[in-house]
Amino acid sequence: MCLPKDKGLDDDAESPKTQCIMALSEVYWDHQIPLPKLAPVQAKITVALVALLCFINSYDGEFVFDDSEAIVNNKDLKPATPLNNIWSNDFWGSNLSSNSSHKSYRPLTVLTFRLNYLLAGGLHPVGFHVLNIILHAVISALMIDIFAILIGGLAYDEKGRILNHAPKASLLAALFFAAHPVHTESVAGIVGRADLLCALFFQLSFLTYCKAFQGGSDRDERFSVQWIAVSLLLCAAAMLCKEQGITVLGVNAAFDVLLICNVNVYELSQRLLLRKKPVDVSELLRTGLLTRLALLALGGTSMLYARWRIMGTGPPAFTEVDNPASFAENIFLRIVNYNYYYSLNAWLLLCPWWLCFDWSMGCVPLIKSATDWRMVWLLLLWCVLIGLISQALCSQDSQRRRTLTLGLVLLVVPFLPACNVFFRVGFVIAERVLYLSSAGYCLLLAYSLGRCCCRWNKHRLLCVSVLALLCVYVARCALRSHQWRSEQSLFTNALSVCPLNAKVHYNVGKNLADRGNSSAAIKYYREAVRLHPTYVHAMNNLGNILKERNELVEAEQLLSKAVSIQRDFAAAWMNLGIVQNSLQKFEEAEQSYWNAIRFRKKYPDCYYNLGRLYADQNRHLDALNAWRNATVLKPDHSLAWNNMVILLDNTGNLGQAELIGREALKLLPNDHTIMFSLANVLGKLQKYKESEGFFLHALRINPNAASCHGNLAVLYHRWGKLELAKKHYELSLKLDPEAPGTRDNYNMLRRKLDQLKRHTP
Repeated sequence: MCLPKDKGLDDDAESPKTQCIMALSEVYWDHQIPLPKLAPVQAKITVALVALLCFINSYDGEFVFDDSEAIVNNKDLKPATPLNNIWSNDFWGSNLSSNSSHKSYRPLTVLTFRLNYLLAGGLHPVGFHVLNIILHAVISALMIDIFAILIGGLAYDEKGRILNHAPKASLLAALFFAAHPVHTESVAGIVGRADLLCALFFQLSFLTYCKAFQGGSDRDERFSVQWIAVSLLLCAAAMLCKEQGITVLGVNAAFDVLLICNVNVYELSQRLLLRKKPVDVSELLRTGLLTRLALLALGGTSMLYARWRIMGTGPPAFTEVDNPASFAENIFLRIVNYNYYYSLNAWLLLCPWWLCFDWSMGCVPLIKSATDWRMVWLLLLWCVLIGLISQALCSQDSQRRRTLTLGLVLLVVPFLPACNVFFRVGFVIAERVLYLSSAGYCLLLAYSLGRCCCRWNKHRLLCVSVLALLCVYVARCALRSHQWRSEQSLFTNALSVCPLNAKVHYNVGKNLADRGNSSAAIKYYREAVRLHPTYVHAMNNLGNILKERNELVEAEQLLSKAVSIQRDFAAAWMNLGIVQNSLQKFEEAEQSYWNAIRFRKKYPDCYYNLGRLYADQNRHLDALNAWRNATVLKPDHSLAWNNMVILLDNTGNLGQAELIGREALKLLPNDHTIMFSLANVLGKLQKYKESEGFFLHALRINPNAASCHGNLAVLYHRWGKLELAKKHYELSLKLDPEAPGTRDNYNMLRRKLDQLKRHTP
């Protein structure tokens, strides 16, 4: 099969009945590329191995950054959660109808996370990472077929396999894709699974769309509606992995127009604009193009409508922190900054050395005037794009025109959802969104190098340059994926890339605090607040650390400022209440707790702290009610259960304390603190045998609990089992020589034992 001559829908075009379709003769410049010509299977294995080599050292990394919310804290991964929940919740496990939902609807991606969880028997990151690496290797290998079609045309052999008329160019482009460092976040960050699965179904949708023309022989209009329907289903699957998947419809449409129908877009636009020559609509109908485009449009509209209905309450509400340019009041400055963001994305593709897990919060300062020197990057970007577009549209070489145009389509179309044109996005730059667009860049790069090799006979320098570029890519991928192995290395390395990014300093501080280095964490939290004075999360965390260090006055000031900036910040209200309680500002503390509950209806920890406030004020009934609310909202809230038992014990309500303790142990059968409290109650009720059983069970779980040994000794002392009492007093004192009361009780027991010995005949 071969492509018809370049006709641009001329009235006198060759009849489709006499044309072969959809293939080119072997691309004449392809053999000049300094790569070996490999068999199709060998080429795919080579690309897959390069992809594995680049990212294999991330296989045993931790859960980092967004993995915490999407995986570790996502209840939809747990086997106890009904499977249907993944179809009604967003990517982060929140209900889509909630106003706080991110509206990222990716149930197929969440389903793979859940399968990882089931196969690994829990949250073990190795399985998650390994699947990501394998997916990238498979996608990279499949890119050979994609690039072969876009560069060399569409042709199948008698066995239905794609014929590659540009084997070296497609191999080189696939190698660039496999090793491009901008992919590190998608591969080494488990949350990037969404981009990987989306890309895989994107590829399958495109290849299936190509399959619709496999039967064409003597009539251009012959195509398979069934294969187009399958392509649309695969597009829907891509969209259920990540919203970006719908862009494959644009690529399929461009492929159909440019390669299947061989339309000269420049000539067609000249006809439409200048009306020099009417467009032959019958030709479009005869080729079936309008029918296929209508099917794509209908499928795309249906998917978008379904997606809008699923979102429920409309698009997510982003803040100025997420995407400051989109909040600029001046439309000119907004457009300028959007274009500056585009130039930065282009730079990440060209020179992926400066990579960062987050580009918000001051990492990219806004351009606020036309005299800003960074305007140069905008002009340079558009000069390059205009040059490429002119070459793509106006070239007399039809093969060159199609390849450049399709390369630009593959570069630009998948990026459209992230460009802020159709709707506001929640980021400044996100390396993950470049995963698909980078394929277009790799195609253009490989094509450019191939043409250079063809024009420059002495291409030894080019050969060395290509090899060096691939080696640099592989080395950079290995280094960057190593940085993604832990939050400590990921956040620390971001400081050199985005030193003005308050979120980077915040994450470094949080990581240090989680590892117990609160002194160092304070420094980074303070810097985050200095860089972004309204950063309420940094204020909240800094206030928490200062509270633990008993620097209560400054903690109160920080938390008060945080809630004045963001009135619905429930966690900050609760922490402010804790600080105010410590400062004995009881009325203010109570009001802060109720504010937290007002903004977060289901807040068991806040009810627990409210109960502690009431207990300190001897408002026992209010305290019990607050703790009971905490256990209703969170049945495994051990501290709330235990405090109820202790309070009832201390106030002499032993029967009620016993009932609460037994109820708690039904829900938390291995909680040694509740066993300990219940054992104390049973001992006071003279149910010595049961009390002993709970004490011993608690000690089997936590054998080094000095207080448990001490109270068990008191039980034996009362029970008259004096030798056992002596044994556990001694164990308690060995574990905690300063245990209050234990030394006195032990001395009392020894005197009693001495008296018994003296009176024993």
